[in-house]
Amino acid sequence: MPVGVSGNGIPAAVLFDLDGTLVSTRALYVEAYRAAVEPYVMEGLTQEDILALRPTSELAFIRAVVAEADLEVCLAGFYQAYRDLHARLFQGVYEGVPELLASLRQAAVPLGIVTGKSRRSWQVTSVAAPLGPFDVLVFDDDVRAPKPDPHGLELALDVLGVPADRVPYVGDTVSDMQAARAAGLRPVMALWSRDAEDRAQLARDALAEGAEATVEWPWELEELFGLV
Repeated sequence: MPVGVSGNGIPAAVLFDLDGTLVSTRALYVEAYRAAVEPYVMEGLTQEDILALRPTSELAFIRAVVAEADLEVCLAGFYQAYRDLHARLFQGVYEGVPELLASLRQAAVPLGIVTGKSRRSWQVTSVAAPLGPFDVLVFDDDVRAPKPDPHGLELALDVLGVPADRVPYVGDTVSDMQAARAAGLRPVMALWSRDAEDRAQLARDALAEGAEATVEWPWELEELFGLV
């Protein structure tokens, strides 16, 4: 069951993070990042090396590990690797997400995505991810800085024209919770992309950063949002 539920009723809109929240791309990103940056940093880059940097956007990750002079070429290499590896490593939409989105659309709740993903990568993934239409999409290309900077969420709110305190932001990282709180939204931590042994600690970290709720599965959000 959701932890930390407040009785705010059906939201004015719902914003979602994308990777790790709606779609499963961890393995894809690890290998695409590795392929892109290894020529510029070191051989034998591990998954732990990459995840330790806590990438919040494609550009921010690559900028953190390669020289500025190599940035453009490295980004091009990343985009090519992301495209080439997608068919093999993309793990699809999380169970329960299509049904959750359908319930929200049936209730006429506006929906948006605010993500550290680039438009270029989204164009690849969206073909393979049957998520349906959204009222607003904000990508890494659009913002002054990645999350926890709230700029992307603020841009989405401007488009939707709804009060921030009636809009949950559902994400899978502490930086998502921090960005939502900074923008005045209702932060909700999605735990379903994490191993069972990691969930309790992540939930505690999220609540410490002001998360309104932590949820183990997408269908729990239907109760949280007053849809059932």
